[in-house]
Amino acid sequence: MSAVGRWLAPMAPAVLLLGLFVIGPILWSGYVSFTDAALTGAAAGDPEFVGLDNYRRMFADPALWHAVWVTVVFTVGSAVIGQNCLGMFIALLTRHRNRWLRNAVGIAVVSAWVLPELVAAFAIYAFLNSEGTLNNLLVAVGLEGVDWLYHAPVLAVVLGNVWRGTAFSMLVYQAALAEVPSDLTEAAEVDGAGMLRRFWHVTLPVIRRTIATNLMLITLQTIGVFTLIYVLTAGGPNAATQTLPLLMYDSAFEFDEIGYGATISLVLLTIGGLFAVLYAVSLGDPDEEGA
Repeated sequence: MSAVGRWLAPMAPAVLLLGLFVIGPILWSGYVSFTDAALTGAAAGDPEFVGLDNYRRMFADPALWHAVWVTVVFTVGSAVIGQNCLGMFIALLTRHRNRWLRNAVGIAVVSAWVLPELVAAFAIYAFLNSEGTLNNLLVAVGLEGVDWLYHAPVLAVVLGNVWRGTAFSMLVYQAALAEVPSDLTEAAEVDGAGMLRRFWHVTLPVIRRTIATNLMLITLQTIGVFTLIYVLTAGGPNAATQTLPLLMYDSAFEFDEIGYGATISLVLLTIGGLFAVLYAVSLGDPDEEGA
């Protein structure tokens, strides 16, 4: 076997699985997006090629642009701002604390993360619905309850996803902060730098790549969130929380338009790819930076 063959042979199983479970479905979705494939009717058994009709319809559909906007708001609010910042805050708060406090906080935060998404979604629903725990607490102290899932649906799904996903960012930042050289922070403290200045000028530059990596992972995960939103609001009321995954699901499986749903899925794939490229560029080249 040649040197190239010996190098490629160990990669063959991974490439095969990647092609079978990732590249294959993407290519199939791309093909189906040019057809009128459906779950029922004549198109279900013999879909016809319709060219760019699905794309023309999609870009002229106000529901698509609304779903894109809701997806961006949900992703930025619950991942970029919510999970990322809260995870960093908890990691900083528990840094240098005693082991019992760190373990207690860690268990409390991680318990939401380890729950299956469906179970977590029902727990959030039980807390936020009109007769749920939150309103009962408000009534107990003399305040009026609110139907949060109807009057503030976007805020409800954002907070629900923050509650469930913050543990990942917390664990990532706890590991990163543990690797920050103590001599750097001690030198800055000796020079008179306060806590905020030490964090901004010492800690953040050291863990910059960890922040970018964490942002990329939680962003890509959040873009595809479906179960949590579907259980809480099913995309309502009046499509207020209809993200791209829910619009895709409704088009493909509620209205039986598989071709149109596949077209929307490619938009979701494109947005995820753009975020991935953005974060990959922000990571930069370690060799160039160190030169």
